[in-house]
Amino acid sequence: MTSAAKGRADSEPDDATEPGAAPRPQSLLLSFFGIHVLGRGIAVSSASIIDILGRVGVGEDAVRSTLTRMVGRDLLDRQRVGRKAYFGLTERSDAVLRDGQQRVWRAGVVNQDWDGTWTVVGFSLPDAWRSERHDLRSRLLWGGLGPLQSGMWAAPGRVDVAALVAGLELEAHLKVFQGCAVAPTDAGTMVATAFDIPAIARRHEAFLVRWGSAAPVAGGDPLAAQLLLHTDWLDLVRRDPHLPVEYLPEDWPAVRAERVFRRLALRYEEPARLRAAEILDAVECGP
Repeated sequence: MTSAAKGRADSEPDDATEPGAAPRPQSLLLSFFGIHVLGRGIAVSSASIIDILGRVGVGEDAVRSTLTRMVGRDLLDRQRVGRKAYFGLTERSDAVLRDGQQRVWRAGVVNQDWDGTWTVVGFSLPDAWRSERHDLRSRLLWGGLGPLQSGMWAAPGRVDVAALVAGLELEAHLKVFQGCAVAPTDAGTMVATAFDIPAIARRHEAFLVRWGSAAPVAGGDPLAAQLLLHTDWLDLVRRDPHLPVEYLPEDWPAVRAERVFRRLALRYEEPARLRAAEILDAVECGP
């Protein structure tokens, strides 16, 4: 659990892209490995990866430098077979990608069965600890918490904060509680205070603008389209705090955006798999 939390916080929140911006190479690589490598026990050649990311406009130098950084961050394992370099998942990236699958396919974009429980985190760090404060806030955002007031963050639901902050060595500076809101505190006001609901809605509306027309994308290449779609959607759901449906506006755009994603993901799945099978040069490995 500790390695999973560490991997999630280090690999994703700081790499989030602004809505509509070109996806970063690392995000695209994680999408590729999550779709075509996770659970298969294989490593794929650098040439295959360069080919596939080239289909979405990422140059060879950018791919190679990103692969090197990901190896250095324990997100990829590199092995040589003859003169070729092959890249596979590590325990850490395996956990990151499985968490992503959970968010995309099983968690849903809204919380339909919230029981009224809140997780509240209070913290106080020395003024000079800017880096530590940034890292902690990144972890809290990743866990679906939002700022209620200075030094107090909250999420509607049960969050495993110990796992979320593992490795930061800030436990002595945190106070964590779980319970329900009671009068005069109003749960709806807490949601509106901790989370920028209009901004969340705008991100989902932007996704609908990009993908809702179902027009051909990426030059008709299903593998490129699949990679862009999954990267865009995963970036979106990782920013979404999965709020209780009773505190969201009617016709919440996330619900429509999720339907569009699932429809297109199904459309691209088989042709993209066949295209990838033609391209991938792979060898067996773990995990």
